Amino acid sequence: MSRMRFHVKKGDEVEVVSGNFKGSSGKILEVLASKQRVLVEGVRIIKKHLRKSEDNPQGKIAEREGPIHISNVKLIEKKAEKKTKTESKKEPEKKAA
Repeated sequence: MSRMRFHVKKGDEVEVVSGNFKGSSGKILEVLASKQRVLVEGVRIIKKHLRKSEDNPQGKIAEREGPIHISNVKLIEKKAEKKTKTESKKEPEKKAA
């Protein structure tokens, strides 16, 4: 079984290029590889009704991001990679005689 590769990953800055949310942009919060969908920050906000519980004694309407298909997003800026420590190689200075 091979691993699926996508043009975007978590943390990348993307723009929506087609669909109802065309023109919106944001950061990728999560990639759902099995369904080929992504959650983009601030795009496709859906409301979820929560029943009464100890945490929410009155009940609640929670707003969260909904998934959009990965083909509808375009990469704007890649996430900054972790910088590793690299020793700078200094060339020995030659003495002029």
